[in-house]
Amino acid sequence: MGETLTMKRILVADHSEIANRMFCAGLSKYGFSVSAVSTTEELIHKCTTEEIDMLLLDLYLEQTSQMDQIHYLRELCPEMYLIVMSDEPDISSAVQTMKNGADDFIEKPCDLDTILKKIRELLKNERELKKETKQPADEILPAADRAVQKIEEVVAKVKDYPTTILITGESGTGKTMLAKRIHKTSVRKDRPFVHVNCSAIPAELFESELFGYEKGAFTGAIRMKPGKFEAAGEGTIFLDEIGLVPFHLQSKLLNVLQERSFERVGGNEPIVMKARVIAVTNANLEQCVENGTFRRDLYYRLNVIQLEMPPLRYRRADLKTLTEKFIKRFCESFGKPVPEITADFWKTVNQYNWPGNIRELENAIESAVALCGDQLSADCLPLRVGQVRAEERGEEYPKKEVPHNLKLYLKQQEDAIIQEALDKFNGRKEKAAQYLGISDRTLRYKLSNMGKTGKDNDSEELE
Repeated sequence: MGETLTMKRILVADHSEIANRMFCAGLSKYGFSVSAVSTTEELIHKCTTEEIDMLLLDLYLEQTSQMDQIHYLRELCPEMYLIVMSDEPDISSAVQTMKNGADDFIEKPCDLDTILKKIRELLKNERELKKETKQPADEILPAADRAVQKIEEVVAKVKDYPTTILITGESGTGKTMLAKRIHKTSVRKDRPFVHVNCSAIPAELFESELFGYEKGAFTGAIRMKPGKFEAAGEGTIFLDEIGLVPFHLQSKLLNVLQERSFERVGGNEPIVMKARVIAVTNANLEQCVENGTFRRDLYYRLNVIQLEMPPLRYRRADLKTLTEKFIKRFCESFGKPVPEITADFWKTVNQYNWPGNIRELENAIESAVALCGDQLSADCLPLRVGQVRAEERGEEYPKKEVPHNLKLYLKQQEDAIIQEALDKFNGRKEKAAQYLGISDRTLRYKLSNMGKTGKDNDSEELE
């Protein structure tokens, strides 16, 4: 253990001051820049105001479960390595932390050698991992399709203006990529791009996270904290899943957009909002307005420039380009040569409707490249793609099993849809129920039949 490791900024968050001092002293000897906190408030402040490369998090900081905060910390610092420590030798705790976004789990008590071993493992392929996960915003947004070309034409005209943009479209159509592209091609490209996942922020933290708070604004506010709008500066603030902002908080967001200013919680000094706002949703906001779940005035304030991303089934001109880009990317990632692509592969790709859009295509191609040998054929694609192609021809797909128990089959399909909704909202039952168009009570009943639980009031993690 004598050699010096790559310099990293490490934050230790443990309720034990003794543990904090031990890890700070020990890790500093190996060339790390180490600091420590012992409260949740200090932890959030550090992650918000400082660049942290790695966090060693006590699962029960201040004797309260941090399961909900793991996902939130990942939202704050998406590039940060997160190692969770717990004195409970419970496999379910480890599983839950990994599902929430932790990179690794260590059972306490743990010594310095164990911590260093985990750090070494995470740093081993750091460059390769970053190369795989970081793609240019415009790399997979071809514009051969006429509908996308029209979007590009509008973007070219308004990209440098402060005008609010609303991007709509089905899930997986590339709305986030388009938002990043607008920012990176505008005069704001060297300014911050602040991504706010509206579905991931608890309602009680929404106002303070967006607008910040002053010291003493509430219990635990030991210092001033700037919010997302302030952090965006003269850049872009990206409001993802805008349709899921709680109704009682929409008026506050409306006021910021109208007045172009805001105040920190507990403050009375107006702060000018200079950022460009880009909002994204896969919900039908007009229908939400009619249903009374979204304010009409906020909808009109957001809908200054609307860009609707078409689903992939209507972008046949872009399908081949997207597929080729994904094949090349995953071949490079897996260290495989680009295989021969058969005619039946292209026929199957072109005939499938891709209900999950670009995201489904990307996942399907990753699977196909991983499974293929020297040839990339239709057989390498996921089963569902081949099934749909056969069904459209009125044929029975040979690998498809005919359900002998219709009731069981339908139950399995329903369970899969529910699970997909829960995964989308990180186990939050209230948001999943809203997304599925059923009541919270109905969802809880169905979950009990599935033998699963979800988060009640955004607090319990899905098993």
